[in-house]
Amino acid sequence: QPQASTVVVGDEPVVYDILLSGTSGLAGTVRAADGGLPIEGAMVIVTDVRGDVLATGKSVDQGEFAFGELVPGSVTVAVNATGFRPLALPVEIGGQGVTRIEALLQSGATVQGIVRAGAARRPAPDARVTLVDAAGNVVATATTGDDGAYAFADLDSGEYTVIATGYPPVAGALTVTGRGVDGHDIELAHPGE
Repeated sequence: QPQASTVVVGDEPVVYDILLSGTSGLAGTVRAADGGLPIEGAMVIVTDVRGDVLATGKSVDQGEFAFGELVPGSVTVAVNATGFRPLALPVEIGGQGVTRIEALLQSGATVQGIVRAGAARRPAPDARVTLVDAAGNVVATATTGDDGAYAFADLDSGEYTVIATGYPPVAGALTVTGRGVDGHDIELAHPGE
């Protein structure tokens, strides 16, 4: 770690010893919590206690990652991969050698469906779909494609409300459990259709 000191030099030579701290490394494996399969391409970010980024990289085949030349101390390792819930791990990097960790990512649930409109129940393109959690917080928004399809991925288990607009709004409650995909189609219509 960089360090600076002030030295005042007169007419005589001055001896000043400098103590350099060693560096350590961090290595590990990113795996799926369900089944333990390695996850390739997961983003791994190492930050210090102030939140400054010390290292970034991606897991390679077999889910492995490694960072060299890290200063010993407390860090946070954040791991994120498509289809999985993000994970943040507090890690203490030792004074010598390589500290090893294993990051087990939980798969997230996915809600997907088709927004339909009118008496003919045609898919509704460009409808705005909003996902709201049980506390009333907006979790995500999406705009339907030409096929009326929408999807929300990497969700925690829990109670949600899906709201579609573009026609008079329609809201429907649903429960998301664990992993996998839950279907939830929405029908929109103008009054009297």
